[in-house]
Amino acid sequence: MRRVLGTLLATALAALTLVLLPAAPAQAATAKTPVVFVHGFAGDQTNWLAAMAWFRVNGYSADETWAYDYDWTTDNKANARGLAAYVDLVRSRTGHSRVDIVNHSMGGLVTGWYVNMLGGQPKVRHVASIAGANHGTTAAYACILFTSCQQMVPGSQFIRDYTAGDETPGDTKYATWYSPCDGVILPDYSTPLEGARNNFVLCQTHLGFLIDPFVLNSVKQFLAS
Repeated sequence: MRRVLGTLLATALAALTLVLLPAAPAQAATAKTPVVFVHGFAGDQTNWLAAMAWFRVNGYSADETWAYDYDWTTDNKANARGLAAYVDLVRSRTGHSRVDIVNHSMGGLVTGWYVNMLGGQPKVRHVASIAGANHGTTAAYACILFTSCQQMVPGSQFIRDYTAGDETPGDTKYATWYSPCDGVILPDYSTPLEGARNNFVLCQTHLGFLIDPFVLNSVKQFLAS
């Protein structure tokens, strides 16, 4: 009986100690601004495995690289709202008020709608668009049954809305990478944004961009600017 009472007393004291301890401090901000990777049409977060691994080998920690996944068949306005929620999650988890976004292909539309139309700009420090479909691509006609592809056709209402006025608003820094060998973003000059640092790549394929160490190094240098 004494042993039981002693155990109960010890348990009670331990619980009281936990109650009286001060709350744990908020998580300290990560050393680097977190990077949110946004994939493109017919892709998912695994598209970024090589790029994220490269970033981690070159100075980024696991909690500084994040990949947003979304349903690429649906309305990119909804996908942009999902990105907004994901960015807020990353900000909360990392202790940073802003993130860097690296997008590919249709991820340029998702990013553009979030930054330009949903008030995301103050939360984004850099936007790096790799072969982004920022002004659309004629290749979208091949998948026109999907809402996302209808929005990705050059001159669509979606693109006209989010590029109206300033394509690179606020103090966010913008850069793009594009190539005549892309083969998916047609024409290739659909990627550059007015007011961005637009980088011409002599010859790289659409998916090849995702594993090109020279492009990834250029992106990393841009994010460090």
